[in-house]
Amino acid sequence: MNNITMALNADELILNALKEDITSEDITTNSVMPSFQMGEVELICKQDGVIAGLEVFKRVFELLDEKTETILYAKDGDFVKNGDKIGIVRGDIRVLLSGERTALNYLQRMSGIATYTRSIADLLKNSKTKLLDTRKTTPNMRVFEKYAVKVGGGCNHRYNLSDGILLKDNHIGAAGSVKKAVEMAKEYAPFVRKIEIEVENLDMLKEALDAGADIIMLDNMSVEDMKTAVNMVQGKAETECSGNVTRENIERLVNIGVDYISSGALTHSAPIMDLSLKNLHSI
Repeated sequence: MNNITMALNADELILNALKEDITSEDITTNSVMPSFQMGEVELICKQDGVIAGLEVFKRVFELLDEKTETILYAKDGDFVKNGDKIGIVRGDIRVLLSGERTALNYLQRMSGIATYTRSIADLLKNSKTKLLDTRKTTPNMRVFEKYAVKVGGGCNHRYNLSDGILLKDNHIGAAGSVKKAVEMAKEYAPFVRKIEIEVENLDMLKEALDAGADIIMLDNMSVEDMKTAVNMVQGKAETECSGNVTRENIERLVNIGVDYISSGALTHSAPIMDLSLKNLHSI
């Protein structure tokens, strides 16, 4: 994340996270460290994985005290190993103690997503298919989680409901049919917007193609039906498959020939990466 992205999109969220953790004071820190004392602490990796969120980690301490200095020995996207010292945070010991958990929460969560995403993206390396995330993100964490997906080698689907048109089963139900839903979207939306629609069977697919949808999402269809669907599309639209895609089952989808595979698991099921702040001492 660059400084502009951080200031516009992340700072307020980070401050809210800090306020959640410190409503009036850090009573524990203030009891053992009543006044200023310069110190430093080491950021240690406790398992192998892809690191992501280092600038967010750093920003937590800066928002508590702009004089805090973070020295990093890795960058987002690097593969780090158990035992690696990734960085040092130097500043007021009270800041180091009070910001520790919030900073690590961001870094562990984002690194876990990047690591999990990398493990799936690697399975698609030799195909034309791109790996996408979804909107199945933790509330108030989307900007961080979608960034972590990109660090891990995935691509971002639409960021939010204002970002793109995706007609799902309930939208189709509200409109009355696949054809009607696409027609209404074309009439309402700016011409620069692509229209994506979710289909669950080959009849719906034919209707979506006839209506002129730009992207067809093949949702929870069998592998054989998805192969048939790709042949039916023949370049008339882009194709995406979705539906409970995980690291354990994605290989069955690699050779279908779809343009995209989307997986909510990238953000809702990735385990955190184990990281720790250790060896705090005065300097």
